[in-house]
Amino acid sequence: MQFEQFDFHPAIATAIEKCGYKEPTAIQQQAIPHLLGGHDLLGLAQTGTGKTAAFVLPTLQRLLDGPRKKVRALILTPTRELAEQIHENIGEMARGTGLRSCTIYGGVSKFGQIKKLESGMEIVVACPGRLLDHLNGRSIDLSDIEILILDEADQMFDKGFLPDIRRILKQVPQKRQSMVFSATMPGAIRHLVENILSNQVTVQVDHEKPAATISHVLFQVSQGRKTALLKNILENKDMPTTLIFTRTKHKAKNLARQLQNAGFKATSLQGNMSQNQRKQAMDGFKAGKYNILVATDIAARGIDVSGISHVVNYDIPDTAEAYTHRTGRTGRAEKSGEAFTFVTSGDSGLVHVIERTLGQKIPRETLEDFDCGASAAFNIGAAAKPTKRCFAPPRKRRNKSRRAGNRV
Repeated sequence: MQFEQFDFHPAIATAIEKCGYKEPTAIQQQAIPHLLGGHDLLGLAQTGTGKTAAFVLPTLQRLLDGPRKKVRALILTPTRELAEQIHENIGEMARGTGLRSCTIYGGVSKFGQIKKLESGMEIVVACPGRLLDHLNGRSIDLSDIEILILDEADQMFDKGFLPDIRRILKQVPQKRQSMVFSATMPGAIRHLVENILSNQVTVQVDHEKPAATISHVLFQVSQGRKTALLKNILENKDMPTTLIFTRTKHKAKNLARQLQNAGFKATSLQGNMSQNQRKQAMDGFKAGKYNILVATDIAARGIDVSGISHVVNYDIPDTAEAYTHRTGRTGRAEKSGEAFTFVTSGDSGLVHVIERTLGQKIPRETLEDFDCGASAAFNIGAAAKPTKRCFAPPRKRRNKSRRAGNRV
C-alpha cells in the first residue's frame, strides 16, 4: 500500500514525500481511511508505530477547507516534550498548506503563547493544566473546535489529568470528530473513551508489545556495580545514540554527571530542570552534541529522535507497559535497535511479567572479565545459560573537558 491511495491534497502529498515517508505503517493503514471518512477513532498502538502521522495527516486534510486563523483542532498530550514533538511533526507535514500550529504547556511564559494565539492558529497542541489556565483567562476560545485528539491517554491518566480533561471537554462543541490514542487501556481510560467518542472505530496494532525490530538483553548485576557495568558497555560497544532510563530524577542527574566526568558526551533530562534546560538537553541530543541522554520516564513518550540505536534500563521499569514505552524509543521506523536492561536479585517478578508481555524469554548476558558483584550470582527465571559478550578490556578515556579546564 502507498500513501497515494489516500488521495491527499497535493500540498500534503508533497510534504509526505519530503518527510521521506514511503509506505504507511500498520496503524496508518488502518486509521487514516476511517479518519478521512470523519469517524471517531480509538487507536491502540505501541510507541514508535507512526501514530502521530496517522492523526495529523487526516486532520490537515480536513482543515484545508474552512476558515483560517481560528483554533479548529485541539491535540492534548501529557508532556511538554510530546507536545513539542507533535508540533514539529505538524510543521513538517503542513508545509505548503498555510495551516499553523502552536504549543501550550507550563514552565514557560504565558505571554508568548497568548501572542501566538492572537496571531491566528488552526491547531493547538496542549498539556491540560496550562490549557485550563488559558481558558480561565479567556486567552483561548475552543468554540470552533472541529477535531479533538487525546494522545497517550493512559499516561494522562497516570499523571492525574482526567479531571482537567473533563473540564476542557465542557468547552468544546459536542459536534466534532474525536480521536483517542493510547498504548494501554486501563478501566478509567475506557470509561473516558465512552464519554468522548461516538460510534467509534477501534484500531489495534500490538499495542502491548514492543516493536519486532528491537532485540532485548538482560544483564544481571548488583546494585553497586551498575555504573561500572554501564561504563564498560559504553566503552566497548558501538552505541552511537543511547537513551538511558533511571527511576529517579536525582539518579538521572548524578549518573549523567558521572558519565561526563568519565569523558562521555552525556546529558540528562528530568523533572527538576527548567523548560529551557530541558530544551537545551533535547536539542543537544538531537543535534549530536550529546550521544547519551540519561532520563526519567518523563522522556519515555516524548522523545522523537531518529536513529536511537540503544535503550538502557539502568533501573528496570515498574510495569511491562513502561518497559514497552521505554524500549520503543529505539527500533523505530522499521530500523533495528537494542534494549539492555540491568536486573538485580529483587527484579525477578518484573522480569517474568515483561517476558509474558513479549511472549518470549529475554536472553541473559554477562561480560567476560567483569565482576557483576556478589549479589548478582542469582538466577532470574529459567532462561538458557547466559551468553558472554567478549568485549575488549575497557580502554582509558581522557576527559577532554578536564584537560581544557586545567589549561585555563
